[in-house]
Amino acid sequence: MTSTTTVPVELVDIDDGAQLRAAFGAFPTGVTVVTVGGRAPRGMTANSYTSVSLAPPLVLISVNKDAVMHERLDAAPGFCVSVLGAGQEAVARHFADRSRPDGAGQFETVDWAPGRALDAPLITGAVAHLECEKWRVYDGGDHTLFLGKVVTAARRPGAEALLFCNGRFREARPAHPEGRAA
Repeated sequence: MTSTTTVPVELVDIDDGAQLRAAFGAFPTGVTVVTVGGRAPRGMTANSYTSVSLAPPLVLISVNKDAVMHERLDAAPGFCVSVLGAGQEAVARHFADRSRPDGAGQFETVDWAPGRALDAPLITGAVAHLECEKWRVYDGGDHTLFLGKVVTAARRPGAEALLFCNGRFREARPAHPEGRAA
C-alpha cells in the first residue's frame, strides 16, 4: 500500500542534544511531581516516569545526575509520585522552576497532603498518588534510574491527566465521545 500524502522526515543528529531531545519529546507522556520528605522536603516535575511491574508493583523515575533532586533521592529511603491532572500545569511549572525556594518553602504555594506511608508530600488534585520504597538504583548515562516498590496507591477515577509532548503541556481528549476505543 502506498501513501498519497507524505510527511517529510528530518534525520536527527544524535550528537546534537537539542535535536535528540526534540525526537525524544515527540513521545507524549504524563506529567508527575516526584517528592521526598525529611528535614528538607523536595519536589521535582518529571515526565521520565513509567510503571514497570505489577508483581511486585514497581515504578521507575529517571533523574538527571546534576539535579538537586538526585542528591535527595540518593539519600532518601523512598519517594512519592503525584500524577498531575488536567489543569495542573501551574503546579508542573512551579516544580520545574529552579528558582523556587528550597526545602518546605517550595510547598507553601501548592496544596498538598502528607503521604500515608512516607513523610513525603502528595500533591492535592493529582489523578494518582504512589508512595514508593526505593527498591533498586541503576546508572543511566547522565541520569540515574530509581526503581520504587509501591507501598500505597490512590487514584481519582474518571480524572484526566496532564500531558507533555513536543515541549508543550496538553490535556487529553477522548478520541470517541464515550471515551472508549472503537
